[in-house]
Amino acid sequence: MYGYIIGKITKISPKFIICENNGIGYLIIVPNPYNYKLNQDYKVFTHQYVREDIIDLYGFMTEEEKDLFLKLISVSGIGPKSALSILATGTVKEIVNAIENRNDAYLKKFPGIGAKASQQIILDLKGKIAFEASEEEVKSDGKMLDVEEALIALGYSKKEIQKVLPKLDKSLEVGILVKEALKMIVK
Repeated sequence: MYGYIIGKITKISPKFIICENNGIGYLIIVPNPYNYKLNQDYKVFTHQYVREDIIDLYGFMTEEEKDLFLKLISVSGIGPKSALSILATGTVKEIVNAIENRNDAYLKKFPGIGAKASQQIILDLKGKIAFEASEEEVKSDGKMLDVEEALIALGYSKKEIQKVLPKLDKSLEVGILVKEALKMIVK
């Protein structure tokens, strides 16, 4: 019913926020209420959840969070509370990576998610939740790929390369990144 609500946060509690828009205070259940600041304006992406005896409004800071929430509640046995606890504890990127890499140990660490539920999430969502990477991520991933290819051409193994890539400052140019990586490998 509502795609998003733009308004001022007038109350923050452990489970929800109240977002005031045109004199109406919307009670919105969010993963991390304390990510919001009182008396500041936010665009809260929302999903209205309706069942026989429940009408709740769930809110998210990004569209990706909302989309992942919707995918999670589509999984058999995963309700809004479980999906919210997953989003409250992990980032969208970490959760998607865990699902894509079949990392059920990561998923089982969330409250209310056991072995059966984590397997069901992986089974239902693997290959279906890729979000578009931001332009910055694409550029930095492209740089790292160039660095990796250069190091392979110099005769280094993927194992050696994978140890140093995360330690590099992705804002540097490819040539400098290769030099920095070489210094780390040689040590």
